[in-house]
Amino acid sequence: MRVLGVDPGLTRCGVGVVDSLPGRRSALVAVGVLTTSPTTTVDLRLLEIAHGLDAWLDRHVPDVVAVERVFAQHNVATVMGTAQAAGLAMVAAARRGIPVALHTPSEVKAAVTGTGRANKEQVQRMVANILGLDALPKPADAADALALAICHLWRPAGALQGGDRHEGTPAQRAWAAAELAARRKPSGVQGR
Repeated sequence: MRVLGVDPGLTRCGVGVVDSLPGRRSALVAVGVLTTSPTTTVDLRLLEIAHGLDAWLDRHVPDVVAVERVFAQHNVATVMGTAQAAGLAMVAAARRGIPVALHTPSEVKAAVTGTGRANKEQVQRMVANILGLDALPKPADAADALALAICHLWRPAGALQGGDRHEGTPAQRAWAAAELAARRKPSGVQGR
């Protein structure tokens, strides 16, 4: 499975593509940051981000787009830009029929570091370790995008948006079926 992670932002929008490998391993495909100037009007900044996201989706053709779920912050202006960029990623994916998954920051941190309270450097170090990178992915927006993609590879159940419209990829459907079967098996019953 190939996942495009998007760490949404109006000034810096992190993008990272990760492929799943056997044995719960992951491989880096590409990583970057889409940037816009704060001196440009918001409509043109959003257009620039939309074009950048389109280019990443067309170039890397992911199976899923994992976007950070926007949560309330004290700075309303920051949350608005983040939400607008997240919406662009979701629409770009929907136009191509690619399922979208939303993951909270604490979910992502817990998936890659083991704790939902990890700091930026801990996330960068674990992403580098998981992907076998020689250097920490920088800036933090790029590392966060990769962390989102890794999180989705490891925790896909229940994150897909769109209900019946997106049943997930064959790998996700197999994963969900195995999880369901494991939950239905009565405790103490051995497989035959």
